[in-house]
Amino acid sequence: MHIRQFRYASDNLSYLIYGENQALAIDGGAVDEILGFIGDAGLELSAVTNTHSHADHTSGNQALLEKTRARYQDHRALAHAGELSLEKEIIQVYPTPGHTLDSVVFHWNKMLITGDTLFNGTVGTCFSGDLKAFHRSIRRLVKLPEDTLIYAGHDYLEYAMAFARLVEPGNREIDGYLEAYRPAHVVSELGDELKVNPFLRYNHPEMIEILKERGYAVASEYERFEGVMHLE
Repeated sequence: MHIRQFRYASDNLSYLIYGENQALAIDGGAVDEILGFIGDAGLELSAVTNTHSHADHTSGNQALLEKTRARYQDHRALAHAGELSLEKEIIQVYPTPGHTLDSVVFHWNKMLITGDTLFNGTVGTCFSGDLKAFHRSIRRLVKLPEDTLIYAGHDYLEYAMAFARLVEPGNREIDGYLEAYRPAHVVSELGDELKVNPFLRYNHPEMIEILKERGYAVASEYERFEGVMHLE
């Protein structure tokens, strides 16, 4: 099973998961590029789904459904089922409430499509207002193997690393992380995120000291996560 990333609307990222004959579109806003790719590759688009219901992620659904024989698969139903299949390969679907209450991620092999829950270098805004749920979602993701590849819903990487430098100016891992950045294919390993992403580093001694210096509570893991989410 393969993955193809498409950029649209400057920093949004669409995904196509595909095998020998069939493909699945996730957050398919890059309609023309997706249709061009499946046409050139001789693929059939079998399904269209999303990581969450924000309009910038669902904007391509209708066009893809009208121009192919694909069926729509509601991401909330997929999260309830816990999985979907494509050419007999299982893709796991985890609910990750936080950015929105209906946010989900898609996971198979080493691949993780995270929508606006986890970005390369940062995390999403907690529009749901449920920061405790967001913490539980992030905790779930950071327990995955460190070679898991993070494919996010937007490319905010350079902005995210500028913020990371402000928070942790002594973090030498940021330079190497930026050197590996390729705008044409935005991806990072979870292990590298744990080294540079401030919003995943709430248990690291360096971040705990930063939170203490800024007057945030650090007694519990959730308090540390809450403190990092409020850093400016």
